[in-house]
Amino acid sequence: MAAIFAFKCSCCGKVHEGSPSYAFKAPDHYASLSEEQKAAMGRINTDLCTVTRGEGTDYFIRTVLEIPIHGVAEPFTWGVWVSLSEKSFKRYVETYDEPVEGDGFFGWVCNAIPWYPPAEPLATDVAVQLGGKRPLLFLHHGGSDDHPLIVDQRRGISVAKAQEIAEFLQHPA
Repeated sequence: MAAIFAFKCSCCGKVHEGSPSYAFKAPDHYASLSEEQKAAMGRINTDLCTVTRGEGTDYFIRTVLEIPIHGVAEPFTWGVWVSLSEKSFKRYVETYDEPVEGDGFFGWVCNAIPWYPPAEPLATDVAVQLGGKRPLLFLHHGGSDDHPLIVDQRRGISVAKAQEIAEFLQHPA
């Protein structure tokens, strides 16, 4: 039987319970805009975002990237934004209130994930979930030179590594 994640923080001394979770409020493409640019070019809510520039529009949705923690029931979760094609974005919006089981899309991760080394955009498969849940994100992998985030999603992480990442996020230097 898998345990519940809990640890005594080496930074603050408090006991933190529950699997760690970290979410981005916006894709980096939107977050990096000035307030004036956001007002002129961007549209965002808790799950959808568009950025329209002279050359076209970029489309983003909020998803959940799960990293299994060895021996723990609940994964470490990252609420990340991915870019979709216009066609995929429109399909996602059209079926948002009544998702179609089995729907999925190709996308690119659009947030720099703290603790992990910088990366070129990571390719993903986005799997729509039913019941009002955000879509799940599955990173593409291609071999021994995979980014550490891809390796962690595929193999899972130790409780010690989950604690290290959680402490890094909760207590930035």
